[in-house]
Amino acid sequence: MALTTVILAAGQGKRMNSDLPKVLQPLAGRSILSHILATTSNLGSQAINIVYGHGGELVQREFEHFSVDWTLQAEQLGTGHALKQALPSIPEDHEILVLYGDVPLVTEKTLNKLLSAAKGGVALLTAELGSAKGYGRVLRDKKNNVVAIVEEKDTTPEQSKIKEINTGLMVFPGKAIRGWIEAISSDNQQQEFYLTDVIALAVAEGVPVTGVLVDNADDIVGINNREQLASAERILQKRYAREVMDQGATLADPNRFDLRGSLKVGRDVFIDVNAVFLGNVELGSGVRIGPNAIISNCKLGDHSVVHEHCVIDGVVTGENCEIGPFARLRPGTQFDSQVKVGNFVEVKASTVISGAKMNHLSYVGDTQVGKGVNIGAGTITCNYDGASKHKTIIGDRVFVGSGAMLVAPLNIGNDATIAAGSTITKNVPEKTLSVARGKQSVIKGWKRPKK
Repeated sequence: MALTTVILAAGQGKRMNSDLPKVLQPLAGRSILSHILATTSNLGSQAINIVYGHGGELVQREFEHFSVDWTLQAEQLGTGHALKQALPSIPEDHEILVLYGDVPLVTEKTLNKLLSAAKGGVALLTAELGSAKGYGRVLRDKKNNVVAIVEEKDTTPEQSKIKEINTGLMVFPGKAIRGWIEAISSDNQQQEFYLTDVIALAVAEGVPVTGVLVDNADDIVGINNREQLASAERILQKRYAREVMDQGATLADPNRFDLRGSLKVGRDVFIDVNAVFLGNVELGSGVRIGPNAIISNCKLGDHSVVHEHCVIDGVVTGENCEIGPFARLRPGTQFDSQVKVGNFVEVKASTVISGAKMNHLSYVGDTQVGKGVNIGAGTITCNYDGASKHKTIIGDRVFVGSGAMLVAPLNIGNDATIAAGSTITKNVPEKTLSVARGKQSVIKGWKRPKK
């Protein structure tokens, strides 16, 4: 049967105390709602319909490149009312999977299990929690069939003791749900149209209702405030940590690992505490990542090492490179094998060939660095004239002394030497020594100013 997924995402999220709609709050580097969309996109839905309300313009703008249908719920009158707004755009012969914009951790496996249980009838995802406070209770008959759901505020004292709760995730037949939605009322404590009220109506018509108990309660965690958002973050990061360890990485502490994108690792990778990975990152076999490193959109070659407190973004390295500690590598940087970048070195939009090293306190930007080059401490490539960026080309086996200023555009030939403290403004021939220092003056009898 064809499938339409409806995501109810019209809530304001007042308890977030935020100008940002609840479904756009960040979770593992992207919005809460984007996690749900990523999961549902693999279910084979013919259409995904998002019911929006508060902050609708922001939500639509965030997902303008996604192939989804949008339904406005101008007044928030309950979950039944929300689904009713979407029904006119859904064919009657479709099954309807109902999800929630603030329940982002549900897995594809769980949703497929729920869909399989529907079989043309109704299926709802349930859970058994240590504390059922805040949830609607699932009522079953003596044969263990689901007969109704009662919202917590409407439960009797006996019903409030029930541990099995309704998660809100359901599957309905597209034709029958129309009649049930019309039949429910808002005669309850909240004066809302509860989608859960259709369960009793389905049972009354003899439509089978299957309760599917979720395997892991983490799947149904809802987010209504920042504390719950933080809890969901840790649950998701632990999932990511397990996936990375299954690939072949050792994590010094899985509780202090953060992935905000995708991470592919080779065998025998080691990742120390508080490393953060953003965007798309790939680590070759034997790579070691030190503590407090921030790595974005990088591909690091086998057996490379990133020491502590490095920030690297948009970098590609070959094998056996060493970076840091306290290094910053910016987008467009490419290293060949066995390149060494030490502490407090910044490299931007540069190509560095094998064996080159810049061990400390240097800035290299828009530069081509040759094989076996040594760049001394405090060296700066002066690549920006205030209007345009200019390129520096450093040939193979060049030795650049400490404190040199290389003013681009500049070409330094193979095997050349730049004396420490020089400001180089003209091209340097190969196999030469260039010295460009101001004449030192000594003024005798000079007295230092006093306050």
